[in-house]
Amino acid sequence: MDRRGYIKTVLLGSVIPLSSSAFGFTKIDKELFSEPKPVSFKSQWHLWPNMKWVGPQYWGNRLQDWNLKDGQSVCLVKGKNRSLQLMTVQNPYGDAEYFASVTIKGFDNSFTTKEKGYFGFRLGSKGRYNDYRSTAVFGKGLDVGLNTQGDLVIGEKVYKTNLSNIPKEFVLHIEVKKHTNSDQLLQITIKNPSSEKILYTIKEVIVSKELLKGNFALVSHIDVKRNNKYQPVIGFSNWSITSNSLYHNANNIFGPICFAQYSLHRGKLKLTTQLSPVEEIKGHKVLLQFKINGKWVTNKTKTITNTGRAVNFHIENWKHKEYISYRIRLQLPLKKEVYQYDYDGTIALEPIEKDEVKAAVFSCNFDYGFPDADVNEQVSKLNPDICLFLGDQFYEGTGGFGVQYNGDFDKISLDYLRKWMMFGWSYRELFRHKPCVIMPDDHDVYHGNIWGENGKRADVSKGYGGPAQDSGGYKMAAEWVNMAQFTQTSHLPDPVDPTPVLNNIRVYYTHWNYAGISFALLEDRKFKSAPLRILPKEAQVVNGWIMSDDFDIKKYKHLDAELLGERQEKFIEEWVLDWSYGAEMKAVLSQTNFATVATLPKGAKTGAVIPSLPIPEVGEYVRGDVPTVDMDSNGWPSKKRDKAVEIIRKGFAFHIAGDQHLGSFIQYGLDDFEDSGFAFAGPALNNIWPRRFWPPVDSSKHTYNNPAYTGNHIDGFGNKMTVKAIANPHNMNKEPEILHNRAVGYGIVTFNKKKRTISTSCYRRFVDPKEKDAQYPGWPITITQGDNYGKKASGFLPEIKVKGLKNPVIQIINESNQEVEYSLRLNQKTFRAKVFDNTSSYTIKVGDPDSNLWLNKKEIKVTRSKKLKFKFS
Repeated sequence: MDRRGYIKTVLLGSVIPLSSSAFGFTKIDKELFSEPKPVSFKSQWHLWPNMKWVGPQYWGNRLQDWNLKDGQSVCLVKGKNRSLQLMTVQNPYGDAEYFASVTIKGFDNSFTTKEKGYFGFRLGSKGRYNDYRSTAVFGKGLDVGLNTQGDLVIGEKVYKTNLSNIPKEFVLHIEVKKHTNSDQLLQITIKNPSSEKILYTIKEVIVSKELLKGNFALVSHIDVKRNNKYQPVIGFSNWSITSNSLYHNANNIFGPICFAQYSLHRGKLKLTTQLSPVEEIKGHKVLLQFKINGKWVTNKTKTITNTGRAVNFHIENWKHKEYISYRIRLQLPLKKEVYQYDYDGTIALEPIEKDEVKAAVFSCNFDYGFPDADVNEQVSKLNPDICLFLGDQFYEGTGGFGVQYNGDFDKISLDYLRKWMMFGWSYRELFRHKPCVIMPDDHDVYHGNIWGENGKRADVSKGYGGPAQDSGGYKMAAEWVNMAQFTQTSHLPDPVDPTPVLNNIRVYYTHWNYAGISFALLEDRKFKSAPLRILPKEAQVVNGWIMSDDFDIKKYKHLDAELLGERQEKFIEEWVLDWSYGAEMKAVLSQTNFATVATLPKGAKTGAVIPSLPIPEVGEYVRGDVPTVDMDSNGWPSKKRDKAVEIIRKGFAFHIAGDQHLGSFIQYGLDDFEDSGFAFAGPALNNIWPRRFWPPVDSSKHTYNNPAYTGNHIDGFGNKMTVKAIANPHNMNKEPEILHNRAVGYGIVTFNKKKRTISTSCYRRFVDPKEKDAQYPGWPITITQGDNYGKKASGFLPEIKVKGLKNPVIQIINESNQEVEYSLRLNQKTFRAKVFDNTSSYTIKVGDPDSNLWLNKKEIKVTRSKKLKFKFS
């Protein structure tokens, strides 16, 4: 490090400022690339030790397929389109003149004529969007190299070289010169690296500038079925690019510190940072530092020990009354000197004194919009206090190449990390300076659907598809599940009961108290029963769907099956009564809501048809749909769904969920419609599964802004729900359709502690949230805290007046069964408690949980005249 506080980068020998901008992103556009500068890039892999990562300037496709070994970047598998994308050098207009060279060494002599493939450069690498991150993951371009027969490949053309086969080691050299306004000239030379002897050369290959526009990559492409046999196939070294007219951005890197997320709960700070696979570098250190009184102070030092390459820090007794900057510093002793990398952020001041606490709600994130730069841009305008990522942070197909289910354990872990890192790459700016919740759902642990069965191991003897899921439990090994959970949840407040479930799979359900809002974080998959095991055989369950035409699931409402499990039920029963640490309002966070808010065309037996269903025009009402019976939703099992709803309404708790790929705002019903709390399921960020809600109702007066589907409904399992708003997919006549037509977006939930209101907004993606019509029809919606126990009163207890306590907590206990009817923190001097049995007597408990100061009055009955005073000295 020099005196100005700069980091010397190993790969380019240049300098990067120690600021968050060093980890930002840069689009390839004219404004950013107005003037080319001399570029002299050298890979310098020889300075790094052997490891399972190739450096911060590169993105390997796939992560587990590329290693550094003996100064070479080595591709470890035979497979299609294995690329190593360089992120810092661009040819944005395709008109640059440059020299590019790389030494290529083969390790595998078993190539046959059947294995068609090639090794070399990818020029003009371009992604789906004009962003270097999109190119890193999805970049395609003009491939130039030698094929397995030793002939030269330039795109689709093959040039015979008279080489008998591909040399064991060779240098591939490309010189690009200007030709015309629209074309460039390529000269390609193959050399022996030891003797410098030219083995083959071709001059004046004319190539369109358009094909050369983009980034640079190395490529190993062998047209064979993917396998999980890892052994060195091809190695690249001494990669260089020199030019006076290319563009270089040293900030376009990712890793070795990828991102960090944190939470603050009752004075305990927990922060987890995600690192690249650099654990094999001996003597590495991960430092957590805070800027106190203008100076950086190291709080803790750790090393990487978790297979997920995540490092967790926790600090007790966090008492800072101001914003505090934090910094993750990674020190890497390389071959010549110690290099260090920094990632900085802010521990926000807990907004206890603010009247409003604003939560941003996200879920269901595929790669259609990666790197999703618009989301950060738009959400930042709303300035949320906290961020909630409620499941499906990625999908199995994220980034291409599918899933690696088996083989070497660490390679399976790296397969997960590539997808998880893409999530962080997209959204880290949202939670760099804000506390956040991240909770995995089924796809985060490589399940389409999951019924966790208390942690049992699923039967994967016939593969990892639907039958394995139906068997109940987890398809992936327990150690792998724990790895994935650690990366996503180790920053959350400590579990209320850390006892692992079966196979030593850890739990993370917990209580988070922040800024006067008390959150219950639930795992609504881990304990859930598998329907195939519970329902009669005649139901013919396949992947959680009923195949039998004659089976009526509503008749089995009272079957004994688990939803949250006894442990979590006990937790939320205690949580609804816990108003300590100044909690004023309550909310439940879970992966999905306690109803099945979806329909399908009559006759469709599963949701497999969803992605192919026609998207209706704006204003059209889709007819012919019926409620679904998808047991992946929390509408099933109904008996335990009812119990969960009954418990959480006792704390007047609002429910926030993800998973459904369909933004919705509903009110739960138990005995009657609207007798329980409200629930908001946010829309998908990137919608791979565009569910819809078109119930069979009178739609003669339906309009887009005044939809006919609102009102009381019975879902496919017999659960009552009142629909207030739905964000259905519609044809918006914009490209790409897969984004604009699938009702993508995010939510904002604002808790007003002074007014005791909860306001919910459901924003369209790609629309400025400050603009008119930025939200889906029906939103915003505001309810009161009291609305979350909608059951109508049969009577009211005497008016209660409390003196000597500000905002006391009240409990109403039914003396006939000694059960708590509900519990609430008051924000008014007087209160009349509603009750639901005007023949019973009640105990009223009033006090302050933080000082454990309580007063009780017993045998209180419904009356209009009497008043009750609670006086605290």
